[in-house]
Amino acid sequence: MERFLKAFKDRDGRYKYFDRINNMMALNAQSLVVDYIDFDSFNPDLAKHLTNRPDEMLEAFNEAALAILREIHPDYEQEIHGRIKVRIGNYTVQKGLREINAELIDRLVSVSGMVVRSSEVKPLAKKVSYRCANCNVVSESEMKGLVLKKPTKCSACGEKDLEMDPEHSIFIDFQMVRLQELPEDLPAGQLPHYVEVTVMGDLVDQCRPGDRIMLTGVIRIEQEQVSPQIRTSLFRLRMEGNNIEYLGGRAGSKDTRTVERIAISTEDEKQIRTIASKPDAYEKLIASLAPHVYGHEVIKEAILLLIVGSVTKKLQDGSNRRGDINVLLVGDPGTAKSEMLKFAAKIAPRGLYTSGRGSTAAGLTAAVIRDKSGIMMLEAGAVVLGDQGLVCIDEFDKIKPEDRSALHEVMEQQTCSVAKGGIVATLNARTSILAAANPMYGKYDPYKNITENVNLPVPLLTRFDLIFIVRDMPEKEKDSLIASHILEIHRDTDHAAKPAIDIDLFSKYLTFAKRGEPVLTPGAINIIRDYYMNMRKAESESMITVTPRQLEGLVRLATARARLLLKDKVEEEDANRAIYLVDQMLKTAGVDVNTGKMDVGVLYGKPQSEVSRQKLFMEVFNGLSGTDNSEVEEKNLISELVKTGRFTEEEARNQINKFSREGRVYERRPGFWAKA
Repeated sequence: MERFLKAFKDRDGRYKYFDRINNMMALNAQSLVVDYIDFDSFNPDLAKHLTNRPDEMLEAFNEAALAILREIHPDYEQEIHGRIKVRIGNYTVQKGLREINAELIDRLVSVSGMVVRSSEVKPLAKKVSYRCANCNVVSESEMKGLVLKKPTKCSACGEKDLEMDPEHSIFIDFQMVRLQELPEDLPAGQLPHYVEVTVMGDLVDQCRPGDRIMLTGVIRIEQEQVSPQIRTSLFRLRMEGNNIEYLGGRAGSKDTRTVERIAISTEDEKQIRTIASKPDAYEKLIASLAPHVYGHEVIKEAILLLIVGSVTKKLQDGSNRRGDINVLLVGDPGTAKSEMLKFAAKIAPRGLYTSGRGSTAAGLTAAVIRDKSGIMMLEAGAVVLGDQGLVCIDEFDKIKPEDRSALHEVMEQQTCSVAKGGIVATLNARTSILAAANPMYGKYDPYKNITENVNLPVPLLTRFDLIFIVRDMPEKEKDSLIASHILEIHRDTDHAAKPAIDIDLFSKYLTFAKRGEPVLTPGAINIIRDYYMNMRKAESESMITVTPRQLEGLVRLATARARLLLKDKVEEEDANRAIYLVDQMLKTAGVDVNTGKMDVGVLYGKPQSEVSRQKLFMEVFNGLSGTDNSEVEEKNLISELVKTGRFTEEEARNQINKFSREGRVYERRPGFWAKA
């Protein structure tokens, strides 16, 4: 072992491990990662032993590392003597979580999975010293597995009164992690398997819930306990973590393994910059998003901007300005909404897909659960797992109203608060939300405003930067193109719908673009300001109500576009494009069906036309009833309303019935109305 650590040279002729051990003191490191492939090429026989007798081999590795360290930095060796760990990286014996069984007990294996839960960090005793109260002799007990045997009496004088002596004991950090099978490895019709993993030392807090990792470790067993007295002959498997590597690449293919979450090499960076420097870069990027879905360019563009996002700004007073963009797609069935959501979740650096039916508030945000040991644990839900990534929620309108209200805080404040069972916590949920909803009546009714079409509360609608209506309209040319596109995919799966940019590179491009922090130029600021002031014009009859939220939305969209093209300044063309996207949204979703004019009030409750008609109705009613609130005859009321020119007879009757339903007016006697 010592020979390997001292003598192994890499391709460039450097002493790879000797250098690493030499740098341990400078980095204050307690562990050394040994590449299994290097070890296998150096001594194949010993490498075989590593799989079958990992405890002996790892212990020998630790001793060898300590011996070398003793020669170079003896004082640092003393300091970390009991805590040094050699970790095995790039281990080739890979098993699926389903293949972990009784044959593998006490063997070293490597499994890939997703972290779904992690406990708090606690100290674990490796060696505990007990001091005799009578003669002060110290006796020690070592840990075997997870069990400590306390000596019953003092070795010197036989006294039974022993006290623990923390000063001479050795404790290390300890954490329990639950690893679950990756969704793509799941066989049809099966529930995902999971395994409990114990991690110690500097591996603690290395992986957060939601991370996809490759875990190398030793399989252990522990006995099941029915009660403190009764132990059954059943055991359960547990893994003792030795090393954690992240699954790099999109969806973590088994070949691309790395310690980074998504690694971008210098070669990748060159390609990324080449793509961005071309004049048709923007069109190319949009065409690479869900190439199997025909058309919908504006929506694809919005999804791209949402994945890249804008810069989250921290202000001096400690508050944040949200940088994530939220988009809602409302549309007829069969317009490929779910396809775009699934693709976005797959390609985003951290993407999750969930469907509304069967998602609860706890599953979306966070839940407090009681562990079998009685500890209260916080279990992260979808938006917490997707922190600094993207969460796609399909069937958004099918979530129960009380569960949906949990998203209000997530979408604007970007946190998720839990107060339950003695745990009061505010978790980060800095996610972009891409939601898709179906209209209430199956198909979108163009003669009703969006709030009447979608079963979603107004406060939630205002939190979306962009709302798109996807309508299924028969058009001869477009239908023929869609048909040939779909049939071509079925005919030739290899070449049809080939993206302009390779999907792995595309994912890396988006990860790389997220690092940029472009700043607004005065030109872009002026364009956005003029547009906002134009929208706020209150003089016109059909007043448009735009809130400062829309202004921030415009800034976010413009910044995201600059980020996507790897620019360091937000220029005028970016601002114009952001305005174009908002205009596209207003053309479909923001038109008041009564007047045919654009009115953002439609998205946020009542359009101006309806508000002004209700106001007019009450004015006429109050004029007829006078100050003493006397009853008003229906005939007179209707004729007065018709005289204003804003109502027909039928509309006047409908308005009376509507107010009667809302409880503003009531029928005192047949044909006579009074104010409630």
